[in-house]
Amino acid sequence: MILKKYCFLYFFALLFLQTINAQNRESNTIDSLQTQKLKEVVISPFYINTDLQNAPASIGILSRKDLLQNNTTDISTVINTIPGVFMQSANFTTTRISIRGIGARTPYGTNKIRAFYGSIPLTSGNSETVIDDIDLQSISQVEIIKGPLSSVYGAGLGGAILLSPQLSKTQGQNAGISTVFGSYGLLKNTLNYSLNEKQGSLNLSYHKLQTDGWRENSAYNREGITMAGELFKKEKSKLTYFSNYTYLKSFIPSSINKTMFENNPKSGAPTWVASKGYKEYKSTLGGLAYDFKINENIQNSTSVFINYKDSNEPRPFDILRQYTFAAGARTQFSGSFKIKETENQFITGIEYFSDTYKGNTFENLYQQNNGQGSLQGNQLTENGQKRHFYNIFSQIRTLLSKQFEIQAGLNYNKTAFELENYNLSLNQQYSYDGILSPQLSLLFKTSKERTLYFSASRGFSLPATEETLTSNGTINPDIKPENGYNFEAGGKFYFFNKKLYTEFAVYRMEIKDLLVAKRVGDDQYVGVNAGKTFHEGIEITLKHNWPINSFWTMSSYFSSSLGKYEFKEYLDNGNDFSGNKLTGVAANKVNAGLIFNSRSGIYFSADYQFVDEIPLNDANTAYSDAYHMVNIKAGYGFEILPFLTTSFAAGINNLTNEKYASLILPNAVAVGNAMPRYYYPGLPVNYYGTISLNYLF
Repeated sequence: MILKKYCFLYFFALLFLQTINAQNRESNTIDSLQTQKLKEVVISPFYINTDLQNAPASIGILSRKDLLQNNTTDISTVINTIPGVFMQSANFTTTRISIRGIGARTPYGTNKIRAFYGSIPLTSGNSETVIDDIDLQSISQVEIIKGPLSSVYGAGLGGAILLSPQLSKTQGQNAGISTVFGSYGLLKNTLNYSLNEKQGSLNLSYHKLQTDGWRENSAYNREGITMAGELFKKEKSKLTYFSNYTYLKSFIPSSINKTMFENNPKSGAPTWVASKGYKEYKSTLGGLAYDFKINENIQNSTSVFINYKDSNEPRPFDILRQYTFAAGARTQFSGSFKIKETENQFITGIEYFSDTYKGNTFENLYQQNNGQGSLQGNQLTENGQKRHFYNIFSQIRTLLSKQFEIQAGLNYNKTAFELENYNLSLNQQYSYDGILSPQLSLLFKTSKERTLYFSASRGFSLPATEETLTSNGTINPDIKPENGYNFEAGGKFYFFNKKLYTEFAVYRMEIKDLLVAKRVGDDQYVGVNAGKTFHEGIEITLKHNWPINSFWTMSSYFSSSLGKYEFKEYLDNGNDFSGNKLTGVAANKVNAGLIFNSRSGIYFSADYQFVDEIPLNDANTAYSDAYHMVNIKAGYGFEILPFLTTSFAAGINNLTNEKYASLILPNAVAVGNAMPRYYYPGLPVNYYGTISLNYLF
């Protein structure tokens, strides 16, 4: 009955409105793509050269096909196919991304990584990064630059994540509608419309995602509208616009202890269940970017953006209200020039970012609310923060010969912030010394299809504001940013007429002035610079396309990261943890997958993931178990009419019903006689189906 209902709605929407779009013929879906030669990958124009093959850096790429390979609801599944990158996720809302172990010890959320949607930063002035608000079907490509290898993005220790908005490449109008439905009340509806004309384009997408959740107090609801396109397109200039609005309300089951994880993983933390704790927010971001050619050798790209968020989070110990408004601008010049017969390319520019925050906490009187959940009481605290920084960056690429080139870059960062504590009637201002981050890379081309590179770079990570505070809420001027040097060598090779692509990277990084978050209360942490960490490893990627017969073709991939992450020097309250494994990250990870495509439009895919055990605390006295995951999917895409296509698919995630922790809370502290709550249980075996219709006007 559900299937009939949605099919009727699809045809009604198409015949009556004819205004909604899905994916164009070029990116129809992963389901209908035929296997062929591996295409050369084009990366962000912010980088000095847009050819992945000639970029002297380890950059993980997820195409639109990759992003749609599962059920289009959870980005962590596809991000984890990139070696060296580990995204943990619980109930969509609570996530943490670490790159080569950087950021693994963050108690909640993601930091030490900068992220952008187009030219709009998704990283707040408080160093926190959230990419979950952007719907997967509104993204055309994801790039993850590992390590501080690009001075253009601010030289963060972990790296940078670049999300490219989905822009139609087909002239005219496209429209479509799709639905995903599955276990535990999963339902996602998406409407898309695109218009692409000679002088401008419009790409509009609406989605609504909801699930009842499989754990106590884990219902989730998110809806959003994304708009992107180009205006005033001319031969030498264009104006690009991006905007995204998200409303989210997600109940929080929180973490549980080992006994509950093993015996009753569906349960939530008792206090979070009793208070019906949740997170609710409205988020708006928008930006404009103007690109123009000054002359044949120099072009400029200038962008401005805003980002606003209004958040409410009732928790067992208090109710947190937060307001954030960020604005900024970025301009960069790029081009080429010759010195004698030597060709050179360059990028230089400046970025400014300003972030204003206000937060209030209130009593949570849920215990006096007759089982109805959270109830706001008296105000407990009120504080404000203002942070601004600017990056000045420059990068140059010199082609010394047809086989050999050199790249060098430099980033200068200056950051200042202001803290207002209304309870103490205190206003403090503080700024960090300017930080220089250099980068040098060498690239050797053994042929047009094979390259080797070596790079050395320095990066830094600024403390979050709360990490700069003492336990009484005043600024600690002794806190310093983390910093480290990264050394990396790698190679990128095509074989067998570009049907096989291989890539490897070997890296070594040492982080100094390690920031350690010490818990001094419920959701209250202070930071100290407590030592050094050591990160080294090897990453391997293989991608292969090949025909089986005249009817079937197959593509496959394999990626693996083998790492050694440990504390080199680390003293904490008299405990010497030097030599221990780094908390919160699996040192070893393997991913593999197969996709079978037929000429008739039938396809089948399967993917596998192995994640090694994870140290749960700095003392290494507790570990999460290693786990194996298998997901499968099958579907059929076909053309109903020359202008109308459809596809159906069904999939099973966690086929073997593996019990695993999808997110862990590093260094969870036991309260009283209770066991520490390290574990966020991952979804057991679950099922989903997808239906879509696409219309070309």
